[in-house]
Amino acid sequence: MANQTGRTSQAQARLSQVSNHLGGGAAKKGRQALLEKHPDDIVVTCALRTPFTKGGKGGFKDTAAADLLVGTFKALIERSGIDPKLVDDIAVGAVLAPGGGATEFRAAALAAGFPVTTSAKSINRQCSSSLQACVDIANAIKSGMIEIGIGAGAESMSQQYGPQAVTEFSELLENHKEAANCKVPMGVLSEKMAKAKGIPRSEQDAFAAASYQKAVIAQKKGLFDKEIAPLTVKWTDPKTDEEKEITVSRDDGVRDGITAESLGKIRPAFAKDGSIHAGNASQISDGAAAVLLMKRSTAERIGQKVIGKFVQASVVGVPPLLMGVGPAAAIPVVLEKTGLNKDDVDIWEINEAFASQCVFCIKELGIPMEKVNPKGGAIAFGHPLGVTGARQVSTLLTELRRTGQRIGVTSMCVGTGMGMAAVWVAE
Repeated sequence: MANQTGRTSQAQARLSQVSNHLGGGAAKKGRQALLEKHPDDIVVTCALRTPFTKGGKGGFKDTAAADLLVGTFKALIERSGIDPKLVDDIAVGAVLAPGGGATEFRAAALAAGFPVTTSAKSINRQCSSSLQACVDIANAIKSGMIEIGIGAGAESMSQQYGPQAVTEFSELLENHKEAANCKVPMGVLSEKMAKAKGIPRSEQDAFAAASYQKAVIAQKKGLFDKEIAPLTVKWTDPKTDEEKEITVSRDDGVRDGITAESLGKIRPAFAKDGSIHAGNASQISDGAAAVLLMKRSTAERIGQKVIGKFVQASVVGVPPLLMGVGPAAAIPVVLEKTGLNKDDVDIWEINEAFASQCVFCIKELGIPMEKVNPKGGAIAFGHPLGVTGARQVSTLLTELRRTGQRIGVTSMCVGTGMGMAAVWVAE
């Protein structure tokens, strides 16, 4: 426990250091610097996602992750107008795919129309996998290794989620206390964190209900439409066993009429006296997302329209039993790297793995609740594990541009005890 307390204190010290270090003048200078345009900026010219559908029963329940990726890649090529031959490398985040999905994802790129000269790889950093994919591509461009690339994510929790997704630990790992903590189930971890950090169920249910309510409003207003690429897939009706061809064009996990009171009636899932349940945790879901990246000078040369730029990212470790505090540890680091004050950020996309951890991180960071996930989050429309990072980029840039705002941060907690965050600027 002493080691865990020490690490948590270090994360809190980082936040305090950033808050004290970044006064008004320094923050303005950081923000102004970020808004400037330079030829070597790493820019985004297209960011989109599929709808997210309910695991086991939604529109994509019978569609393989790689097939979702094919549709996403085709939509990205069509919307951006990019010549597939110009794309040097593709990185795809995934958590559950056997073998990391490396074989299927390379095949998906070819099936979508990319030539054999376009390379591909898979990445698994748990829930931050596709954010890591975007960052890897951005860094490869920055270093000169490639000129144009795609960071993406694909996940079929319908087909690949379950007991088989948890690796058996060797005796060596089981006998190391902190290592053994890495395989404690997420729900149990979140329950422990909620109790340790004093986040009552009432606050969790209120936050979760607000996520649903924001998502319902956004969906009714069509605010997701620009970021979503509809896909036509085959779907078997569980009632009749009839195979149908359907077009999925909206998130099917968004539910109207959810209130804190209605959530309060759901039984806890992990402990009799617990606070975590299906209604205040992220949904099991299926989907894919992709982000097209290159230098600004490249975009101008080939006629790609810039919609935003990648600035910087951070990834940090936290105690495995407190994995949910990840954003509170990672966000101060990326703010310090970019010279930003938290007040300079217009929109925060913080993944709602569980309401408990999201509420804690928001409080710990001192972020206005109204700036967080303005269209709802994973509690309302789903969290296909390896996809969320790229999905957040699409959601964030779309909303920043729609509202005329500029600076946003994407972040998430990461299984086994980590946090990741990135700063983006909309144009």
